Amino acid sequence: MKSRTTAAAALAATAALALAACSAGSDDNGSTGGDSAGGATLTLGILGEPTSWDPAQAHVGHALQPYQAVYDSLILREPDGTLSPMLATQWEWTDDARTVLTMDLRTDVTFSDGAAFDADAVVANITHFQEDNGPQANQAASLEEVVAVDEDTVEFTLSRPDASFEYFLSQALGLMGSPEALGTDDMDTLPVGTGPYVMDGGQSIPGSQYVMTARDGYWGADLQKWDQITLRVLVDSAARANAVSAGEVDAVLLDATTYDQGEQSGYTLLEYPTDWSGMMLFDREGVLNPALADVRVRQAINYAFDRQALLDQVAGGFGEVTSQVFGPDSSAYLPELDDYYAYDPDKARELLAEAGYADGLTITMPLLAPNFETLTAFVVQQLGDVGITVETTAVTQQEYLDVLRAGKYPMAVFNLFQGPTSVAYTQLLATGAAYNPFATTTPEIDAAAEAINAGGDDADSAAQDLNRYITENAWFVPWYRPSQLYFYDADKVQVEAQIQMAVPSIYNYTPAS
Repeated sequence: MKSRTTAAAALAATAALALAACSAGSDDNGSTGGDSAGGATLTLGILGEPTSWDPAQAHVGHALQPYQAVYDSLILREPDGTLSPMLATQWEWTDDARTVLTMDLRTDVTFSDGAAFDADAVVANITHFQEDNGPQANQAASLEEVVAVDEDTVEFTLSRPDASFEYFLSQALGLMGSPEALGTDDMDTLPVGTGPYVMDGGQSIPGSQYVMTARDGYWGADLQKWDQITLRVLVDSAARANAVSAGEVDAVLLDATTYDQGEQSGYTLLEYPTDWSGMMLFDREGVLNPALADVRVRQAINYAFDRQALLDQVAGGFGEVTSQVFGPDSSAYLPELDDYYAYDPDKARELLAEAGYADGLTITMPLLAPNFETLTAFVVQQLGDVGITVETTAVTQQEYLDVLRAGKYPMAVFNLFQGPTSVAYTQLLATGAAYNPFATTTPEIDAAAEAINAGGDDADSAAQDLNRYITENAWFVPWYRPSQLYFYDADKVQVEAQIQMAVPSIYNYTPAS
């Protein structure tokens, strides 16, 4: 991995994930019923704004961060990935098959509208999440039923073992909104949660900024470190860099094109790997483009790319090339797959000819603008060199996820996080996954997924079998693992990276003094 900073902080690669933990203990997270923050303000640049503040519409990665300011989750994911108590004080699987999860809840929590948080509120939120069909609806795919056992105990029953379920309760699935507000039109613009901050509607301007102020009487003093948080919407990378140069934000994610501007600003760089960057070949059964049903065509696309050149030219060399979608922190990771598809345009042409496309073929894909034009131009050039014509349609960032999920294109460029194996499976490969819009699967994938979710001694080998299968069958075109280039003003704020998340969690920012 390329690094040009002495202040870079890398994530601890050995940090152990605790997804399989049956119980997270009984610590109450230091709650003192505190009613004061740190007496400081924090201004963050964010890459986009929520299309709705309804917690059921929350997303992952950088898109999750705004929701964390106003909604607590049932489980807290620590910076190293460990799962800790939050609104839930403890939880455990109460059957041998690991399909019944019993959870105890805090009893001193209220929503910002004054309503009490209790087991009925959890049931209302989880049910609403299932019915609202948000971008992360698949996080509840294994959930059969949730019931209130008593006022502060809930029980989740799954239709099958799901090793990612506890993780998802620390993500969109676990965000808690006031039952009175769930599903209302007001909830789209004004969140009502149990979180450490409340939105100031008078100072918040959609498309520009959202101002959050500390809640009086918030239960978790350790999580509420600021009097005010302002989230400035800065979709364009150049706008984020300009905000850094002008000192208008305390922290923001930049990229290789704006790295020098960030470095010259005097801000400190937090550099760490999170995602894989590449292409998703959605149409593996040839619904929109019959050529993609042929594994030789998908393999040819993989051989067509000079990954190192792409990393150098598009990502400034910040990162490392790879041919697999699972990262080194995953149980599925296999080092030998990082260079499985070495650059070989002649091999690509041979495979296309064998598949019956010696005269070439045409594939369509969306062009995300702004920010992805350079990358898309590289894709068009590299595939064009082997005889594949790429036709693009410009799509805005707000529309991009929707058109991908709707299965309107046979392939697309994207950055996706390299999370725990079971989570990555749920996001990428499950038949209800957001990034598997054609619901493609095979017996090999189903068998591996069953073993992974069941846990036990065979889980890791099944994960590696899954990785090897989808790499050999070219379900994706991974190019590299880019470094996150997160700049912050160390005179005002200290920041801790969040493992496998594009930006730090909202709880990871602390006043510098």
